[in-house]
Amino acid sequence: MNRADGMNYAPQGKPQPVVKPGEFIFSAVRLDHGHIYGMTNGLLEAGATLKYVYDPDPKKVENFLKTYPQAKAARSEEEALNDPDTHLIAGAAITSERCALGLRAMAAGKDYFTDKAPFTTMEQLNAAKEMVKKTGRKYMVYYSERLHVESAILAGYMIEQGEIGKVISVTGFGPHRLSARNRPAWFFEKEKYGGILCDIGSHQIEQYLHFAGEEDATIQLARVANYNNPQYPGLEDFGDCSILGKNGTTNYFRVDWFNPDGLRTWGDGRTFILGTEGYIELRKYINIAADNADSDHVFLVNGKGEKYVHAAGVTGFPFFGQLILDCLNRTENAMTQAHSFKAAELCLQAEAQALKVK
Repeated sequence: MNRADGMNYAPQGKPQPVVKPGEFIFSAVRLDHGHIYGMTNGLLEAGATLKYVYDPDPKKVENFLKTYPQAKAARSEEEALNDPDTHLIAGAAITSERCALGLRAMAAGKDYFTDKAPFTTMEQLNAAKEMVKKTGRKYMVYYSERLHVESAILAGYMIEQGEIGKVISVTGFGPHRLSARNRPAWFFEKEKYGGILCDIGSHQIEQYLHFAGEEDATIQLARVANYNNPQYPGLEDFGDCSILGKNGTTNYFRVDWFNPDGLRTWGDGRTFILGTEGYIELRKYINIAADNADSDHVFLVNGKGEKYVHAAGVTGFPFFGQLILDCLNRTENAMTQAHSFKAAELCLQAEAQALKVK
């Protein structure tokens, strides 16, 4: 796992299989973003069987096969999508092309698991909703900064157990390292990556809805800027947003591409969750300037006192096993389709409403 490069950050956990080999088969199609490795790791650890890999770029396929030699290179996208044994297509296409791949996968009778952000336009979201309604297939999203982060998973459990009472506000900070020289050209084209609030802002909005138990919300303020990268006029290197939930909870988040090179990891992601009876702070990827600089630090304060938990290795990553069982049983325990789409919708609305400040 590359802790310095966010684009190729692929968490690994302990195997927690929910099926036997061959009972749930998936294929990886389109490898434009390195998150496909994290998605694949999670599914394999939950017991899924990887069958095909496909990308138009043979080099990407070659590199993928070095990590997952059990996969077979498909001769075409259609070979993977139309395979009768495959249950799910996992993809990390260029952001603006993720919906089209999902539509093809669902039309072929497969569930679809895409990297975030799942859409760059409202038209794509509406098309996906229609295809889900028509086919009954799933359009699931890899919101990795909650689903693949044990501190965030533990925080969710603490909230469910009533440790901080009723959640009333969530604040998130998502600085990322730009590493511009390692990024593909499409990363700097807004029509292809969707804008910063749509892209890495998607993590923040999804976790807010989850932690606060909100099913709908309104964007109150959104801002974007390109402060320090004039050579990439399509890039937004800063964004922030304020949201009001339907049930009266609030959210503020800031995302940016200014993570300093001196930090030992690609981003100092933090989340603050305020409840009526306490609060939780998450230091997701690092505890800066500390000997225990590993990931997944959870701080809890409530009426019982103060508590610190180093969550690495504590919860595992239950989403992937739940997703597999949801696909097999047609349930919604990992994430509801409504939640997946609502998070995406709010991202698109935030980006559309954003005031460009520079």
